[in-house]
Amino acid sequence: MSFTVTILGTGAAVPTLKRGTTAQYVSCQQRSILIDCGEGTQIQMRKFKIKFQNIQVILISHLHGDHVFGLPGLISTMQLLGRKESITIVGPVGIKEFLLSQFKLSGLYSGFPIDFREVQPETSGLVFEDKCLEILTFPLSHRIQTQGYRINEKPGKRGLDKEAFDKTGVSISYIQKLISGEDIQDNDGKIVKSDDVTFAPKPSKSYAFCSDTAYHPPIVDSLLDVDLLYHEATFIDKESERASSTFHSTAKQAATIALKSNSKRLILGHFSARYKLMEKHKEEAESIFKRVFIPEDGELFNV
Repeated sequence: MSFTVTILGTGAAVPTLKRGTTAQYVSCQQRSILIDCGEGTQIQMRKFKIKFQNIQVILISHLHGDHVFGLPGLISTMQLLGRKESITIVGPVGIKEFLLSQFKLSGLYSGFPIDFREVQPETSGLVFEDKCLEILTFPLSHRIQTQGYRINEKPGKRGLDKEAFDKTGVSISYIQKLISGEDIQDNDGKIVKSDDVTFAPKPSKSYAFCSDTAYHPPIVDSLLDVDLLYHEATFIDKESERASSTFHSTAKQAATIALKSNSKRLILGHFSARYKLMEKHKEEAESIFKRVFIPEDGELFNV
């Protein structure tokens, strides 16, 4: 099954005609996840043909407006379109109050269940899990509580080598155990090893999202060996002092995190509106880490 990331917004705090504010849509093992929801996110979703009602989980990194101001409108639209299924919203402390206060003041009643999961400051660990995937969070370094997220596929079942299995002569009732990795012994005492009659599952993949953050080496442990990493790169190197004072990162710093964590590929984003072109971001990042991508709004990546 596919594991893809669509970058809905690549800009920083001020949206432009070419770059919207931060939002990403992740499709993993038939699960639909929205990461951040800046102003205009639902317009971007319509533009790039993503169905609102498919979203099952929303991950919010922090409560700055360019990452969350689109959320009340999105929930309102979901209700207007008749949503009944529950949705899980994960975010920092205050995300529930932020959203419910909007509902109260606007007279909006959410007609479908919302499972709020507030993450305490400086918290790392599991925030969502089902049979197909797990989502982990870790703290970033920004002006307010900000969380990064990592989405890991769970390993799939092994594939059956039908020819090898048929030669064993054991009942097909043992197939589920064998493809789950178990060795079996049938009623006649015959032992069949899973490795002898099955193929290894395809390698599971992972995606990590590092929203607004200063250069913060402690996150490396949470990113180790990730297949695809998104890391903000608001500034280029000559603005490194401004990056530090505003708790943002440069392209070089993002690339350094990718290198230290042994990430396979790096997507940069959250570009300041002062930059019209991003060649310098890419050049500086590639001086440290080679597999760097500068996305456009709407660009899709296979994990």
